Amino acid sequence: MLYTTPSNAAESPLYKKAIEIFWLSQKISRYLSHDLTPLHRDGSEDRNIYFSGDIVQQSESLAPEIVKAELEIQSENRHKHAEILKQLTKRLYKNCKRLEHCNSNGRDFLPILRKELKKFSKLQRKWMLTL
Repeated sequence: MLYTTPSNAAESPLYKKAIEIFWLSQKISRYLSHDLTPLHRDGSEDRNIYFSGDIVQQSESLAPEIVKAELEIQSENRHKHAEILKQLTKRLYKNCKRLEHCNSNGRDFLPILRKELKKFSKLQRKWMLTL
């Protein structure tokens, strides 16, 4: 789904950080998937492969929620989108923590993503006060 990005949202530090997190999560997921894709000796797959996809999916949803909140006229609906954004951030952080225990060299990059998520959360709190 394509969203027209209002100029004020595209220039906001929160939106820029959301795009950065999406880009970073894609790169990390791609790196992780090379190590997690092969099957185990018993024929089962690594369950962490799904978490690597989840971080991309969740991070992809951050920027559109910011845009939706910015475009919303009613403050109640703005806060709904802000709450969705908050929940996405929490799930994304939690999935990063889960992936740090996987058997991949890519897990070394997950603390970087978590650090960026902390910065995003700080920006998000400030942004929510402006809604």
